[in-house]
Amino acid sequence: MSKKNLLQILILLLVTSGIVAAVLLLGKNGKTLTKDGYYFDTYVSLTVYSSKDSKYLDECLKMCERYDNLFSPTIEGSDIYNINHANKEPIKVDHETYYLLQRALEFCEETEGAVDITVAPLMDVWGLSHESGNLLGDTDNKKPTDSDIEDALKRVDYRNVILEEDNYVRLNDPETRIDLGFIAKGYIADKIKEYLVSKGVKSAIVSLGGNVVVIGTKPDGSDYNIGIKDPDNSGEIIESLKVYDCSVVTSGTYERYVEYDGVKYHHILNTATGYPVDNNVKSVTVLSHSSLEGDALSTICLILGEDGSREILAKYRAEAVFH
Repeated sequence: MSKKNLLQILILLLVTSGIVAAVLLLGKNGKTLTKDGYYFDTYVSLTVYSSKDSKYLDECLKMCERYDNLFSPTIEGSDIYNINHANKEPIKVDHETYYLLQRALEFCEETEGAVDITVAPLMDVWGLSHESGNLLGDTDNKKPTDSDIEDALKRVDYRNVILEEDNYVRLNDPETRIDLGFIAKGYIADKIKEYLVSKGVKSAIVSLGGNVVVIGTKPDGSDYNIGIKDPDNSGEIIESLKVYDCSVVTSGTYERYVEYDGVKYHHILNTATGYPVDNNVKSVTVLSHSSLEGDALSTICLILGEDGSREILAKYRAEAVFH
């Protein structure tokens, strides 16, 4: 594949997610090897700089498929799907699902429910969930009423998720539903990095939509350049970051939305009011060692705003860029 074609493909895959990892993907000799797929409702792109490392990319895509089949709320038979449809009965889940639920609930508790893994009923009523099929400007449905929102909020409470012994999970409310969207891709990116590093890979890029993990430096020892998309103009880069061996996660209010009567309503919802968050922050990019933490923090920062996020960013030793 030519450099030009590779660059065009990668920009296409990443521009929709808020991060553009563009020129950075040309190695010391201008050679990279990339495999991509579609998992977790987003584009996945995996890039290495050495032909000897390319043999590991297929296994990485298999990992993506496996995790999608564990964590997806819409794939029938997944752990999360089974919990959501168990009518309060305890469900035994994979140990990785159990661990991820533990971490997600820690963030829910730490933010006092500002981020909540049971927000799905509220997303439904706004037409913003994957199940609703009403994303990106479809105006067939009507804007939810205050009464609709109040009813949905009654089912949003992370404390309804009960973790029992031996990897069993149950819901106290049968109408509550779990969605790990704010943390799952970060966990998966970390696991892919862990696998590649265990195989001796020194330079690589893992991109799961808005979650980018870079391994080491580029082969010539230089940093990777990560471009952050302008939230007001998807074709422009608003800022460029030089990074190495870290996670870069961007969340933005422009990523998913619905439109009612000419007004756009984004998918980052305030669980206190039931309405989209309104704090003048359009996108947040978090730099961290752990992509799981960066994934969660990017959503939390988008909800809490710049001033409200300082303490939690300091706790996790992460940095954030707000736009």
